[in-house]
Amino acid sequence: MPEGHTIHRLAQDYTAAFARTAVHVTSPQGKFADSAALLDGTVLTIADAHGKHLFLGFGAHWVHIHLGLFGKVTFGPAPAPPPTDTVRLRLANDTAYVDLRGPTTCALITEPEKQAIHDRLGPDPLRPDADPEAAHRRISRSRTTVAALLMDQKVVSGVGNVYRAEVLFRHGIDPYCPGKDLTRAEWDAIWQDLVGLMREGVRNNRIDTVRPEHTPEAMGRPPRVDDHGGEVYVYRRANQPCHLCGSPVRTADLAARNLFWCPTCQRR
Repeated sequence: MPEGHTIHRLAQDYTAAFARTAVHVTSPQGKFADSAALLDGTVLTIADAHGKHLFLGFGAHWVHIHLGLFGKVTFGPAPAPPPTDTVRLRLANDTAYVDLRGPTTCALITEPEKQAIHDRLGPDPLRPDADPEAAHRRISRSRTTVAALLMDQKVVSGVGNVYRAEVLFRHGIDPYCPGKDLTRAEWDAIWQDLVGLMREGVRNNRIDTVRPEHTPEAMGRPPRVDDHGGEVYVYRRANQPCHLCGSPVRTADLAARNLFWCPTCQRR
């Protein structure tokens, strides 16, 4: 499932390609046909993101998109090729087109319905209106592990499996530490780190989490080869040596996802 930086990058890409232009809106698959017909020829005014939720604004209407596990977005230049019958939503104008396939959610909603989604989500490190204090209040009262809390979109929005593993490593935090045992200073450091890492993710359209002194060039080690891309400390490196201490990286199931951590570097 894409992490929050991908959704914010998509919001930027939709804005760059279609904002303030009248858009031809279709649903070749047919599942969004009635709503597409209502939007066809209207102007895309704004694209917004909160966590893993994308919102395309057309005046009083919003298209709410959640990619889920299988959703894909493909941009291309005009003229658009004939669509396949797997395209849930296509936007097109004189210069570009974009196809949405396989999302968990693609629905036309009102402004109050959009606000209700925001209200149930935790603060997003990439949003200017984010309130990290709201997340800390929930974390500081919880006996749930900090690794599970970071993946709970009602607590922190947009953080996925990669960012949770990497930010906990970067701060030496045991992923099984209960939220209530996390100090305020540790939470503040984690939040600020997430803000910086995820902004870089939006900018580079990939996740890189290693510090400059730990890059392959700096350490004289081979670069990572993985479909995920980007340089990381522990994510998907089970049983490989930790870049810092050499201990084997461990993995376990936590919150229905594979957790990765270094048992030596993450003792807090």
